[in-house]
Amino acid sequence: MNNTVDVIELEMAILVRRLVSMTTYKKIGNLDRSAYLLLYQIDSHGSAGVKALSDEFHLDISTVSRQAAALEQKGYVRRIPDPVDGRAYSLEMTEAGLEVLNENKKARQDSIGKMLSSWSEGERVIFGELLRKFNAAILEEASE
Repeated sequence: MNNTVDVIELEMAILVRRLVSMTTYKKIGNLDRSAYLLLYQIDSHGSAGVKALSDEFHLDISTVSRQAAALEQKGYVRRIPDPVDGRAYSLEMTEAGLEVLNENKKARQDSIGKMLSSWSEGERVIFGELLRKFNAAILEEASE
């Protein structure tokens, strides 16, 4: 087991390094990772408040609020006032936001598809399942 964990630990370190390098120097699409994930979350689950988004991504409310303000300034989301609490609001996707999200999603999928082009469909399925499982384990570890 130790040898396996050693290999995984090293490969994870290399993966993180390469992903950071790739997104820094060869940006995929025109959205940064945080903007992409916020737009993806709103598109997938509907309008959401900053608190719900910060809980989902395990980030400070101030961080998500700053990211949301940048998306609002670009016209990708709009604020929807809370009918019960006038101070609160939810973020809703705009047509421009949906368009830029779909463009970036396609660019990301094309890039990843290119990297996995020599993999069999079965290998891709297994890799996707294992990544989902690993991300769930990270969340479990973070909540303990």
